[in-house]
This record gives sequence, C-alpha cells and structure tokens, in this order.
Amino acid sequence: MFRNATFTFLLCCLTTSMLMAQKTFDTTGKITRLDPALDAFVASDARVEVLATGFRWSEGPAWIKNGGFLIFSDVPNNVIHKWSEAGGLEDFLRPSGYTGRGPYSDEPGSNGLTVNQKGEIVACECGDRRITAMPLENGGKLTLADRWQGKRFNSPNDVVQHPGGAYYFTDPPYGLPGKEHSTIQEIKEYGVYRIGTDGSVTQVVSDLQRPNGLAFTSDGQTMYLSNSDPDRPVIMAYDVQPDGSLQSGRVFFDTTPYAHQGLPGLPDGMRLDAHGNLFASGPGGIMVITPKGQLLGRIETGDAVANCQFGGPDGSVLYLTSGGRLCRVQTLTKGQGW
Repeated sequence: MFRNATFTFLLCCLTTSMLMAQKTFDTTGKITRLDPALDAFVASDARVEVLATGFRWSEGPAWIKNGGFLIFSDVPNNVIHKWSEAGGLEDFLRPSGYTGRGPYSDEPGSNGLTVNQKGEIVACECGDRRITAMPLENGGKLTLADRWQGKRFNSPNDVVQHPGGAYYFTDPPYGLPGKEHSTIQEIKEYGVYRIGTDGSVTQVVSDLQRPNGLAFTSDGQTMYLSNSDPDRPVIMAYDVQPDGSLQSGRVFFDTTPYAHQGLPGLPDGMRLDAHGNLFASGPGGIMVITPKGQLLGRIETGDAVANCQFGGPDGSVLYLTSGGRLCRVQTLTKGQGW
C-alpha cells in the first residue's frame, strides 16, 4: 500500500512538472542547502521560476483548489491578482482592501488571504482595517471583525483558520498612515486576535512589536507566529488551549544570526507541508525548518520573500511572493491538508 501511495505521489509530481514545462519562464535565485535532509523535500536541481513581475509589494498568496489558480495581493496598489497556467496574470479584485476616497497610506490594500472551510476568500484589509469573507462566485463581502473592545484594528496583516473554525489574525501597524506614528491608531498593542465561531473577538497575544505571519499544525494544537521586528526577528510557537487562548509562548526559531549576515527579509508569511516542516519567510528567502527547529536550507529569490503558498494540481508547487515578483518552485513534498 505504501508503494502504491508513493508511486501515485511521484506520478502527480511528474504530471505537475510536465504542466510547468509547457511554458518557459525566467529563473532567479538559488536553493541553499544547509543539511542533506533538504533533498527529500526540494530536489537538487529545483529552480525558482519567475511567473510575473511589476508589482509594488506582492503578498498573501492563496491557492483556489476548485479553480486551479492562485490569488495574491499587491498591497500598495490595492488589488488582488489572479495567476493561472492557462490565463497568466489577471486582475481578480480591485479595490481589494481600501474603499475610501483619496489616498490612505502606502499599504492600503489587502494583505494576507486564505480560503476558509466554506470555500470563501478571507482577507486582511489594511485600509478598511477589517477581516472580511467573500464567496468565490458573485462576491458580496461580509465583515467578520473590524473592532476589539470598541476600537478599530490597526491594519490586519495575515489570517488563518483553526481546524475548529475560529480565525486568528495579526495586527501590526504597517498599513496605517505613518505606521507606528499614526494619528488614527486606536489600539496601542500590535496584537494577535481570535475571532470565535460565535463572532466574539479576543486578543490572544499582545507582547510582540511586529506580529506577522501565522500557521497551525495539522492537529490545531500549536500555532507558529512570526515577528518581523528587526530587533527581535524570531518565529514563536504557542500551545492552543481548549478555549482558543494561547499559552507557553516560546522562541521556535531565531533568525537573528542570519539577519546579521545582511540577508534580505525578515520573518513574515509561512506555510506547513504534509510532514510538519515549516516553509517560512525569513532572512535570505524561504527557510525550510523541521518540526524540531532544524534549518535544512533556504529557497532564495535574491529579494525579500513576503509569503508563500503550496498549490498546483497536487499541492507540490510552492508559490512565492517576493517584492515585485511572483515566483514558484517545484518541491518533492506537498502542502498540509492536500
């Protein structure tokens, strides 16, 4: 049975590679191997392909399984783009995160995106300072949360859904006019929040300066959280309690030594693969980190990588939002949940 499953997965990888090979894309960067164990997840001859360029700051990739395409945010341009093998780059939603008149800030649009258990697109809207859900077909946004204790959020940045149905999202100052010096800031903490299945909003982390990307283990018992603070560029881990609160916050991986090497980027968006490995933005690109906190290597584009997402026909293609570019790399693993 194991042999059959392995054969099926390898066949899917081969099929995906054949589809990717139908069109030739420019390549960039490199794969930096710090441990031979990386070979089990990223092939030695893997290449980072550049699929599209010209964005001001690409972020928040999400794979739409029932459509076979990727969506991602260009935060400064207030738009969500769509990319597919057949159609290339298209606009998906404009405006994406700010609906006011006139300029707002230098990061007004949507940032983090995810697909919830209903198949809706859930977005962090920086300018409108809220979390929304939108059906994939026909649209019609629903505001999931825009306040905590009567105060407006700063600029929701990244969002994930817990297996139990609740949403967790980060709220740094990046999308505010003036950022941390903004005159319209209402909540002093740059926190992490939970939206319960009953719609209640609670603050679950309040002691980080730049909470950013987040992800849950498949059992929902551990949450990883990146802190994109140049003075403390770490990835944290928390134990998820039965009531949804977080306890025992500890440093899972400290990227400080790599940041001091002058490598571009800080801890940002992240995804888990089917083996529990963390593919996390950090200094140098996407860091591949085992569940025990061992760094196996990096997927590098030459620029800071804001976020990543597994997708493709079988979940083995890793898409990267890297500054003004959308990139991808074929892996030998697949995303969690595929």
